[in-house]
Amino acid sequence: MDTAYSINRHWSDRFIPEIRRIVGAHLLRVAPDYLDTRHATDLLMLDGRDMRIAARVRRHGYAGRYPYDFTIRSRLPSGNPTELAKIVNGEGDWLFYGHANAVGTGFDLWWLLDLRAFRAGLIRHASNGYPISSGDRVNMDGTCFKWFDIRSFPKEPPLVLATSGSRSAAPSPWHA
Repeated sequence: MDTAYSINRHWSDRFIPEIRRIVGAHLLRVAPDYLDTRHATDLLMLDGRDMRIAARVRRHGYAGRYPYDFTIRSRLPSGNPTELAKIVNGEGDWLFYGHANAVGTGFDLWWLLDLRAFRAGLIRHASNGYPISSGDRVNMDGTCFKWFDIRSFPKEPPLVLATSGSRSAAPSPWHA
């Protein structure tokens, strides 16, 4: 297995418990009174099918420099399919995108993004020139990332499901 992948995976996996806590809170909503009183239902799952959630954690320091950008790997030296290719091809439902805090125990800033809205934005961009702000970054190891500005996506459907802070581009549709 690729050593760089193993090192990065090991580093990012330490955030999985915190990501589960954050994302899990957005998968449930309070049931309406009718279901509570007649069907012993206090909470409903957002969607009755599998939810496929991608997670990306940036190292500390990027949140201050790029508070509204998120990046998705777009090319690998190996030629293997990238996250961007998989997402564009319809894989994944949500993307958790977090900026690690200085001590590496949590996040300075995080976003929960709807990948269906992301794909819809890309389609609008390609078909009628909707102005999504994006660009490319090349790393010294030969990997490439595409960056996107959250604020440049269409308002409907909303890209942002939830965020950690005051830098919100949109509120979560699941907060009642």
